[in-house]
Amino acid sequence: MSASLPDGFTVRIRDDIRVADSGRTLVGGTPLRAVRFTDRAATIVEDGVVEVCDKASRVLVDRLLDADLAVPILGAAESCTPDDLTVVIPVRDRAQELERLLSALRPTLRCIVVDDASHDPAAVANVVKRLGAQLVVLEQNVGPAGARNAGLREVSTPLVAFVDSDVMADPDVLLRLGAHFADPRLALVAPLVKGRAPSDQPRWFQKYDEIASSLDLGGKASGVRPGGAVAWLPGACLVARVDAIGKGFDDQMRVGEDVDFVWRLTDKGWRVRYDPDFVVDHETRSTVRTWLGRKFVYGTGGAALAQRHGDLVAPAVLSPTYAAAAIALLAQRPWSIGVALAAVARAGHVLNHTLPETPARSRLAAQLATDGLVWMARQESALILRHWWPAAAAAAMFSPRARRAVLVAAVVDLASYWPHRSSIGPVSYVVARRLDDLAYGAGLWTGAVRARSTKALRVRLIRRRTR
Repeated sequence: MSASLPDGFTVRIRDDIRVADSGRTLVGGTPLRAVRFTDRAATIVEDGVVEVCDKASRVLVDRLLDADLAVPILGAAESCTPDDLTVVIPVRDRAQELERLLSALRPTLRCIVVDDASHDPAAVANVVKRLGAQLVVLEQNVGPAGARNAGLREVSTPLVAFVDSDVMADPDVLLRLGAHFADPRLALVAPLVKGRAPSDQPRWFQKYDEIASSLDLGGKASGVRPGGAVAWLPGACLVARVDAIGKGFDDQMRVGEDVDFVWRLTDKGWRVRYDPDFVVDHETRSTVRTWLGRKFVYGTGGAALAQRHGDLVAPAVLSPTYAAAAIALLAQRPWSIGVALAAVARAGHVLNHTLPETPARSRLAAQLATDGLVWMARQESALILRHWWPAAAAAAMFSPRARRAVLVAAVVDLASYWPHRSSIGPVSYVVARRLDDLAYGAGLWTGAVRARSTKALRVRLIRRRTR
């Protein structure tokens, strides 16, 4: 990781970063931080864009990327070459889906298919042979992590793409993602993974997954790190630098292995990136049972991640000030609103004294403090409806106050429907979202009980940092 960013490498300030004092001050990132440019640095930034051309610009771009305040700009023609990239496809049966994926990727890219002890290995082998891919056969089922690692051991190119068999990916997307590796500190990048129903008349839960898949991390490009706006990447489609990832995934993990993979890389100082300008499709489940079953399985992975990574897996992250506001609102006392407003005032006061001195500092501090209260309300709603719902449901059986808290949380959560109102009806959306939460939360608690640990259920308290 000693290599420097090359000349011509270009980044832009993220769209969701607050810019103050005529562009000299940036506020954002996770954890929240404020950066004020020196006079020299300010001359390098032009309309929110910085191009590496000398030592000063190289240092500035590195710092912006490390702070997650900027994202790279790829040229329209930039990509890696097919000689740079090998695709590893773990599969267990699913011969039809495998044929669809290989038909798209071959012959442009070299593909290694790892048959993870299929029930019908002949069907998989037939598809691989007809489409000219390489086949690795495992006699015992080892799960996605172990299957990807088996394929990785056969890779001789500098880059590898891990693509699941139920993904629909264009080779150009994978090659264009490879252009990100002009950053010598980048280990991993992923596209937006969109849910896609297998028919033109999707069922209600498939419509929901097309707009709110668990693998869909949203439309904002971002660095990836624990606790960040994008904290993990789905293993369904990843492009990685072979020299950076060592032996690959933890093959002892059957679920959550992709989260663990990302967090181990960032812990070693590698950059990981999410770029939703590139999109692949992921086939939705065909039945409600398999759809909810997968949500449940995702939830069970929380306990294993907590054992490995501690409170990085916390379902909510709050400052002490906003944690007090959350507790006050849950108490539903006459003084609750006053405490919440006092928390906003306190946060605004602290920010006003820690943000760089700018003409609009007081207004910016007030905006950030209010944003913090809104974010706290959303996290509290998610805790009640998703992560802690077994406890919330038990409390609601005996406490009117708990029932009101659940109702308020559901009303707050309704705001998530508004951007999708043209794609799915409100009843279908609400039913699907509540079932999604119930299945995931049940899995999370099941995993916690099996591990005899509440680590995956605990809120993490942090102190807001600025610089």
